[in-house]
Amino acid sequence: MKSEKRKVLLRLLFAVSCWSGLWLSVTAHDLFLKFNSYYLAPNKDVEVRLLNGEFHHSANSIERDRMRDVSVVAPSGTTHPPLENWRNAGTETVLRFATKEPGTYVVATSIKPRELAMKAAEFNRYLQLEGVNDTYLERKKNNQLNEASNERYSKHVKAIFQVGDARSDSYQKALGYPVEIIPLQNLYQLKVGDTLTVRCVKDGQPLANQSVLYGWQTRSGPATTNKVRTDGQGLASMKLTATGVWYVKFINMTRINEGKVNYESKWATLTFLLGKKGQ
Repeated sequence: MKSEKRKVLLRLLFAVSCWSGLWLSVTAHDLFLKFNSYYLAPNKDVEVRLLNGEFHHSANSIERDRMRDVSVVAPSGTTHPPLENWRNAGTETVLRFATKEPGTYVVATSIKPRELAMKAAEFNRYLQLEGVNDTYLERKKNNQLNEASNERYSKHVKAIFQVGDARSDSYQKALGYPVEIIPLQNLYQLKVGDTLTVRCVKDGQPLANQSVLYGWQTRSGPATTNKVRTDGQGLASMKLTATGVWYVKFINMTRINEGKVNYESKWATLTFLLGKKGQ
């Protein structure tokens, strides 16, 4: 049932994007962790929202049995809030947890794989809609555009936030997820005009030549999207041009041959605030 709803949503979004002459880059079933405030007090109960859909809107909540890992990284170490700390709030899923000492924190969750079958034309549209152009071009080159797909997909998401005034290097911790985005600078020491560099990894190894989307959203406007590719060390750099809630994301898709599954995609997102306390 969930797969059918997802396919219907993909078709609707594709139709809208074609009608408007625009390709939407942050669309049908991305997964993001977002705070109402990214500057939080020490030793307080706080909440973070899990959005399953678009950067500014969640289409539906996430079942607890799909969650492979939930982690909060503080300067003093990593904790794993229990699944009962999650609740549904309409179409969003909300995690409640407690901050500890001051520092730069990470909250993250890894979602177990699922499979989704699509007809050839539908899969081709989906690849373009989601910005997975490398796979689309590979299919075109190998005369596979008429081939249906059965994709195994999983999602692995992070948000970085600041507790109190002291900065820490907790944001650099690798969680061992199938794919991850790891910033090389403390995001809460950056300002407009600075350049952020992130490392994109898969199974702990740098992802070279990976297409990465990034952008931001202010309170008054839609998300803005840009694209960059990683270098041979899996590094991608982006200039921070405006205050707002920022995201970095990529979809790593590979062709495989495991029974009926012929594609596997692994999704990674990272969110943070560029701006001063109170913005």
